[in-house]
Amino acid sequence: MMHFPGMFGFIKGMYQVKDKRLNRTVMGIDFPNPVGLAAGFDKDAKLFDELGAYDFGFIEIGTLTPKAQPGNPLPRLFRVSRDNGLINRMGFNNGGVEEAVYRLSKRKTDVIIGGNIGKNKVTPNEEATEDYVKCFNALFNYVDYFVVNVSSPNTPGLRELQEKGPLMELLNTLQTLNNAKEAPKPIALKIAPDLTDTQLDDIIEISKEVNLSAVIATNTTIDRSGLITAQAEVDKIGAGGLSGAPVRNRSTEVVKYLKAGLPQQTAIIAVGGIFTGVDALEKLNAGADLIQVYTGFVYEGPSIVNNINKAILASLN
Repeated sequence: MMHFPGMFGFIKGMYQVKDKRLNRTVMGIDFPNPVGLAAGFDKDAKLFDELGAYDFGFIEIGTLTPKAQPGNPLPRLFRVSRDNGLINRMGFNNGGVEEAVYRLSKRKTDVIIGGNIGKNKVTPNEEATEDYVKCFNALFNYVDYFVVNVSSPNTPGLRELQEKGPLMELLNTLQTLNNAKEAPKPIALKIAPDLTDTQLDDIIEISKEVNLSAVIATNTTIDRSGLITAQAEVDKIGAGGLSGAPVRNRSTEVVKYLKAGLPQQTAIIAVGGIFTGVDALEKLNAGADLIQVYTGFVYEGPSIVNNINKAILASLN
């Protein structure tokens, strides 16, 4: 991204909405507003300062892995325009956690940063915890909270880590490391929209047992039902996670289910099909404490944050 004198000030003047009623204290962090950018957009922590100027309340970087990896073969990101959706099979493409740490050490703004962490494709699930620990330790001094990503459909076998046994082991290990720190950081878990109610019950139980700070609902879906786009076109695109409007309703359902079961102190961060202020308020009214956008940002552009924040304020009048 090119830099010009006064660029940050110009962008802030165009897009930022300052109002104390937008402030949220969640996971012990004071957010200037509840609208964040989901992981996957700034994978390598290259643009967080610039993106923060568009009034995001927080930026989630990653998913980062211990070692650099190229991700899946191109092409791997597709618009499903008739459905206001995206299909991606990126495969955790990133330059490795250490490169991201270097850039984070040079940050110029105070934008709140979440670190989304995962495992390398070649790491077997039996050794996955080690990858998450490496990322956790490397990022600890440079991010404000962590997100454990076990829900991407684009790394073979990754979603198996959402099962109760492996997930409990992983989160317990990270939380033990975290609690040994002088000032522990919030840890959130990002889950798939394709989980059954029984699996969601397991997530709720695990969240209580390991004292998670938040659950992020939801990642992309492998479901293709109900699309307007012709089946032949969907088949041509092939495998990947579907995001955007098609996942909106399921994401809201999961938020409601979690809200009914999680302890009050466990935050819910909603992501999935948020394009407008109406969409955002739907998630907040369902029980979300914060929201994140990704596909909506791609389709609507940077004004999406401004529009959502104005809608939230209007709902308070």
